[in-house]
Amino acid sequence: MTFDSMAIGAGPRATAREDADTRLDTRTLQQLDSAHFLHPFTDHGALGAKGARVIVRGDGIHVWDSDGHKIIDGMSGLWCVNVGYGRTSITQAVARQMDVLPFYNSFFNTTNVPAVKLAEKLAGLAPPGFEHVFFTSSGSEANDTALRMVWRYWQLMDQPERRIVISRRNAYHGSTVAGASLGGMTAMHAQGALPISGIDHIEQPNFAEHGRGLSEAEFGLLAADWLEQKVLELGPDKVAAFIGEPVQGAGGVIIPPQTYWPQIQRICDKYGILLISDEVICGFGRLGTWFGCERMGMRPDLIPFAKGVTSGYVPLGGVLVGERVARALVERGGDFNHGFTYSGHPVACAAALENLRIIEDEKLVERVARETGPHLKAAFARLANHPLVGHAESIGMAAGLNLVRRKGATVHDCEPFARDLAVGMVCRQHMFDNGVIMRAVGDRMIVAPPLVMTVAQIDEMVERIRLCLDLTLNDLRQRGWLD
Repeated sequence: MTFDSMAIGAGPRATAREDADTRLDTRTLQQLDSAHFLHPFTDHGALGAKGARVIVRGDGIHVWDSDGHKIIDGMSGLWCVNVGYGRTSITQAVARQMDVLPFYNSFFNTTNVPAVKLAEKLAGLAPPGFEHVFFTSSGSEANDTALRMVWRYWQLMDQPERRIVISRRNAYHGSTVAGASLGGMTAMHAQGALPISGIDHIEQPNFAEHGRGLSEAEFGLLAADWLEQKVLELGPDKVAAFIGEPVQGAGGVIIPPQTYWPQIQRICDKYGILLISDEVICGFGRLGTWFGCERMGMRPDLIPFAKGVTSGYVPLGGVLVGERVARALVERGGDFNHGFTYSGHPVACAAALENLRIIEDEKLVERVARETGPHLKAAFARLANHPLVGHAESIGMAAGLNLVRRKGATVHDCEPFARDLAVGMVCRQHMFDNGVIMRAVGDRMIVAPPLVMTVAQIDEMVERIRLCLDLTLNDLRQRGWLD
C-alpha cells in the first residue's frame, strides 16, 4: 500500500485523483506504529492497546487526523507552530536552500549563508547585550549547551569550583541527561539515576500550591527568596547559575507572581550568579514579547531557545549568549570543545529566517500583546465559573485551568481529585473527541495556541473547551467520582 498523507481527509487540500489505494488506513498505520515506533513520554503497552491518533495534515490553526476529523490545535503542535500550518513560503524557502546547499557543517572554520544571516537576525531581535548565538537542533541540546557554557565560563574566570546550577522542582528543561537533570520532574529522575552531580533544585513559584495565607505579591518574594536560602546553604562560591523558564510550560503553565523574577534577578546580581532564561517555549512571541524575559523583568546571561524559531517546520535550537559569557569564550577561551553535526544547519536556518519574517511582517508579537493575549485571558477567566474549574489563568497565548472535585472560596480551599483517577486524561479525551487539543498536566488543563489564532477562533476554542468540561462533569458523575 502507498501511504500519501496529502490524500487524506475531507480538508481543502485533498485531490480528486485520490482513490482507495492511496488513502491511509488508520488501523494499519496504528498497527505499524505499535510494532515499530517508540514514542516519547509514552506507555507503549497502553498506546498499543488503543492505537495512536494519526495526524495527517495541518492548515492554519487546525490539524486533521486519518479519519478526516478537523481539530483545533490548542497546543501549537508542541508549543511551537507559532505561525500556524500551511505556510508555503517557509516550505519554499526550505526547498530553495536544499537545492543550493542542503547541508554543510560549521566545524573546521566553515560557515554558511543562512546561519550567518540568522545569527545576525537573532542578535537584532534579542534583548540588549546579546550579540552571539550558538546553534543546536533542539531545546534539550540548547540547555545542554547552556550548562557547558556556564561551567566553561567559571573555568575561564579562575573559579572552577563554581559548578552548581540551581533549578526548580516541576521544571522542564529537556530530556537529555543534562536537560533532564536541570529539570525538576521526579518521574524523569527516577528512571535515570538523575540528576547528575552539580545540579540542585528549589520549589517552584506555584501560588495555588504554596501561597496559602499570602498575597500573590508576598508569595512571589517568598518563592524567590528560596533561591537565596539555597545559595547560602550550598555556598555562594560554589553556585554557578540559576535556570528557569519565565513561565513554566510543561509544568502546567505556572505563571509566577510579578514580584518573583525581579527578586530572582536581584539575588543573582548580589551573588554574581549567571542567570539562564529558558525560552524554548516562551520565546518568539508566546508571552506577547519577543522573549519572555522581557515581559518578566529579568536580564539573563544565557537564553536557550528552540520551537518557535522555526514554528516547528524544521528542528532548530540554540543559545543566545550574553556579553560577559561571550566575551570570556571569545577573548579568553581558546577552543570551546562542544557542538553538534547540525549546528547552524543551512536548511533549518533558512526556515527560521522566513518564519521570523512572517512574525515581524504580520506583527504577531504585537497582536498577542494587545489583542489576542488579553482576549484569551478574559475568555479563560470566564471558564473559572464552571463547576469543575478551581481557577483559570493566562498570559500571552498560554493558559491553564485546574480541575477540582469541589470549588472553594479561594484557590487554596479547593478539593482536588485523587491523583490515581487521572481526571485530566478523562477531560483530555473529551477534548480530542470534540475537536480541540488541550493538554493535561495532572489535573491541570493547558493550551498554547498558534499566535495566528484570531479573536473569533479563540472564542470558538473556548466554547469547545466549555462543552468538553460539561461532558467531563457528566462523565465523572456517571463514574461515581462526584457527589
